[in-house]
Amino acid sequence: MMSFLISDQSLDVKAVESVLSDPECGGIVLFIGNVRNSTANKNVVALEFEVYEPMAILELEKIRDEIFSRWNVKHVALHHRKGRVDVGQSAVIAGISAPHRAEAFEACAYLMNRLKEVVPIWKKEIFDHGEVWVTPHA
Repeated sequence: MMSFLISDQSLDVKAVESVLSDPECGGIVLFIGNVRNSTANKNVVALEFEVYEPMAILELEKIRDEIFSRWNVKHVALHHRKGRVDVGQSAVIAGISAPHRAEAFEACAYLMNRLKEVVPIWKKEIFDHGEVWVTPHA
C-alpha cells in the first residue's frame, strides 16, 4: 500500500501511521521533518514550499517502485506540505513498514534522499529580514 499526499493543511502523523500499520510488519519507521527556527545563524520565521503536483506524484510513484524492488517492504507513505509552513510545524512525514527494522530504516532514508533529489518541490526560507530559495540538499 502507498499513501502520497501534498497538502496546504497541517499534516497528521496518525493518518500516516494508519497507512503503515500491518500485523506482518515488525518494523515501522516514521520520519517527521519539522520547520526549525534557525539556519546559518539566521532566525527562520517560516518555510514556503512550491510543488508541481502532477510530476511530484509521478516521481513519488517511481521512488515507491524503486523501494519495492530493493527492499522487502509492505507500505510506503509520504505526506508533504505546500505553501507556508511555520516554525514547529511538520513540513514532511515519511514512513515505511516492513517485516524487519533494518529494511524499514534503509528504505525510509532512501525515500527522503530521493525526495530531495528528484521530486519537484522547492523550498524558500523566510527570515526576520529577507528570504532565500534553498537548494534541494540543504
